[in-house]
Amino acid sequence: MWLPIIGLIAGIILGLSSEITVPVEYRNYLSIAVLAALDTVFGGIRSYLENIFDIKVFMSGFFFNTLLAAGLAFLGVYMGVDLYLAAIFAFGVRLFNNIAVIRRIMIGRWFKDKSYNE
Repeated sequence: MWLPIIGLIAGIILGLSSEITVPVEYRNYLSIAVLAALDTVFGGIRSYLENIFDIKVFMSGFFFNTLLAAGLAFLGVYMGVDLYLAAIFAFGVRLFNNIAVIRRIMIGRWFKDKSYNE
């Protein structure tokens, strides 16, 4: 449980302390990749809390979602249309939906545990 949190903190510290910048032409792709990663992580947390987690689905979902979104963004650049916004919207909706379900599960478990202690 603590290893992902330590990794997240270490990644944030390394990211803030480095002088690496992303070229402007790749920023749309990076935003999609970050949203795909966040969507996959929160989807994995949700499935773990619902006891239906499968590592094959988790890994394939990450790569498929990232490649599909990057392909959509590339096609949009090729056509001159901002199609990456569709991927950002879809990942954003899924991300907030997963966070809402995680919150409901955690609150339900917390209050259920509290009632057993009384």
